[in-house]
Amino acid sequence: MNEAVIASRTPFGVEVEEGKSYWWCRCGRSAKQPFCDGSHKDTSFTPLEYRAEKSGKVWFCGCKRTGKQPLCDGTHKHLG
Repeated sequence: MNEAVIASRTPFGVEVEEGKSYWWCRCGRSAKQPFCDGSHKDTSFTPLEYRAEKSGKVWFCGCKRTGKQPLCDGTHKHLG
């Protein structure tokens, strides 16, 4: 598995808490999107830690193709 599964063609809006860590799913296989549930175990993927700098809503990438991992950069709008 060289390419992540597209979990969603839209981003996931999540309220985060300042100083808290969130583990973003890179493989796209997690049932707890946008976060890791360990489904990557048989792949070359690992989750990515996101530490919230401030509390508020952030948009985590759902298509797993963003250039700003783990946050959405609009790449999903250009997927075929």
